[in-house]
Amino acid sequence: MNQTSGRTKLSGALGAAFVLQAVTSLVSGAFLLNPLVDSESIRNTMLRVGSHEGLVQASIVIDIVTALGIIWLGTMLYFVVRRRNSLLALVALSFYVFEAGILAVSKVAVFALLWISQQYAATGDQGLETLAELALAAKDFTYRLHIIPFGLGAIIFYYLLHRSRIVPAWLSLWGLLTVPLVLVGALWIIAGFPMPPAFLALALPYVPFEFVAGIYIGIKGFKSTARKEEMP
Repeated sequence: MNQTSGRTKLSGALGAAFVLQAVTSLVSGAFLLNPLVDSESIRNTMLRVGSHEGLVQASIVIDIVTALGIIWLGTMLYFVVRRRNSLLALVALSFYVFEAGILAVSKVAVFALLWISQQYAATGDQGLETLAELALAAKDFTYRLHIIPFGLGAIIFYYLLHRSRIVPAWLSLWGLLTVPLVLVGALWIIAGFPMPPAFLALALPYVPFEFVAGIYIGIKGFKSTARKEEMP
C-alpha cells in the first residue's frame, strides 16, 4: 500500500468515526430515552419507561455502540497525530477509553431503571419510586461524568491535530476552542450548580463540530500541503 492510499483510508476511517460518534449520541439521547423522562414526575417517568421497553433497550444498545465508537475515534485520532507527539496522543487515547468505559457502566443504571419501572407498572408499589429516583440520578451522574475524560482527551487531540496541520486551521481550532466550554459545563453541573442559559448557549457551538469534521475529513481527506514528516 502506498503512502497516499494509506492516508486516504485513514482519513476516511477518521471521518466515519466522527460521524458515527455524533449520530449515535444524538439518536440515543434525543430520540430514545430522554423523551421518556418527565423531570416533574418520577411516576410518569416509570410508567413511560416501563411501557416502552423496546426504546429503552435500543438506547442501551446504541450507547454501547457509541462507547465502541469512542474507542474507534480515539484510535483513529491517535494514529493521525501520534507523529506530532506520541506520548500526548497516547494520554488522549487513554482518556477516550476511560470515557467509553464510564459510558458503558452508566447503562447498568438504565437497566435498573427499566426493571424498577416494569415492576411499578405491574404492582403500583409506591416504594419503588425512591429506587427509580436513585437509578435515574445514577444514570444522569455517570453520563455527565463521562464528559470529563472526553473533554480532556479532545483538547489534547485537537491541539495535536492543529499542530499537525493536516486539516484546515479553522476546523481544528473550532474543536479546540469550543470543547473546553463543554468540559467546564459538565464540571459545573456535576458540582451541583444550575447551568445558566447564557453559558449553555456558549457551549452550543461544539454540537455540530463532530458532524462537520467527520464529513469534511471523510470527503476532503488530509491537506496535501502539510509537511511530509507530519503526515500519518
